Amino acid sequence: LHHGRGVVTLAVRQRDAGTIELRCTGADPSRYAPAVERLLGTNVDLSDWYARARRVPWLRRLADGLRGVKPPRYPTLWEACAHAIVFQQISIYAAAAIMRRAIERLAGAVCAPGVRCVAFPPPARWLECEDEDLFVAGLSRNKVAHLRGTAQAFLDGRVDEAELAGLPTSEAAARLAEIRGIGPWSASVAMLRGLGRLDVFPLRDSGVARTLTLLAGTANVDQEELLERLGPVRGMLYYHLLLGRLAALNDHPVRRRAPHD
Repeated sequence: LHHGRGVVTLAVRQRDAGTIELRCTGADPSRYAPAVERLLGTNVDLSDWYARARRVPWLRRLADGLRGVKPPRYPTLWEACAHAIVFQQISIYAAAAIMRRAIERLAGAVCAPGVRCVAFPPPARWLECEDEDLFVAGLSRNKVAHLRGTAQAFLDGRVDEAELAGLPTSEAAARLAEIRGIGPWSASVAMLRGLGRLDVFPLRDSGVARTLTLLAGTANVDQEELLERLGPVRGMLYYHLLLGRLAALNDHPVRRRAPHD
C-alpha cells in the first residue's frame, strides 16, 4: 500500500474461521487494520444477500458453495478505474497478464520476506512513462489514452474519491462516466470494486450471459428480473459469477453443487 511518500507491505493470513492475522513491515499493524477491513470487506453484513439468493434455487446452491466470500475492494478508486479500463472487452486472463506487465514496468519492487511485491503505480507515474512502456505490456493505443486521461482526471481533481464516496451511487457513477474511456460498464465496476457499492452490477458484459447459462444450467435466465430480485446486494452476484465460473472451468466442487435447478 502507498503510505505518504513511501510504500508499506502488508501480509494477511486467515488463522481460523473468525480470525485474520495482519503483519506489516516497519510499522504498527493496527494502523492499517481499517484499510485491510475495507480491502477484504470483512465487516460487510451479507445477511440480505443470502436471504435473497436463497429464493433462486441455482443461486442458493452457488452462494452456499461459496459461503464466506466477502466483497473485496481495490485500495483506491484510481486503481479500480485503471483495472476497469484494462479489462474492457478482453478475457480476464489476458487483462490480468497485461496489467501485471504494466505494473512491473512502471513500479519498483518492494522487498518482503520471501515475496517480490510491486505497489500499484499512482496516477502521475502513468503520465510520466513512455508510451512504449505501456505498448510493450500489451495495452492498445486507445487504452493507453484512456488510462492517461483518467490519471489526469484524478490528478487535477475532476475525480475526487472522497467526494464521490459521499454521493449516491447513480450520481457518482454518472460522474465517472463523464471521463473518456469510462462507460457505464467500467463505471459500475469502479463503483463496486473501488467504493464497495453493492447496489450496482456491470451490465452489457458478454461473459455474464454465458456464465449464467453455465452456472444455472439453462439459457433462460432473465438478467433484469434476477437483478431486481437481488436489489441492493446485486453486486455480490458479480463476485459469485466470477468465482463460480473459475470453479466450474477447473471442475471445482462448487460446480457440482450448482449445475442447474
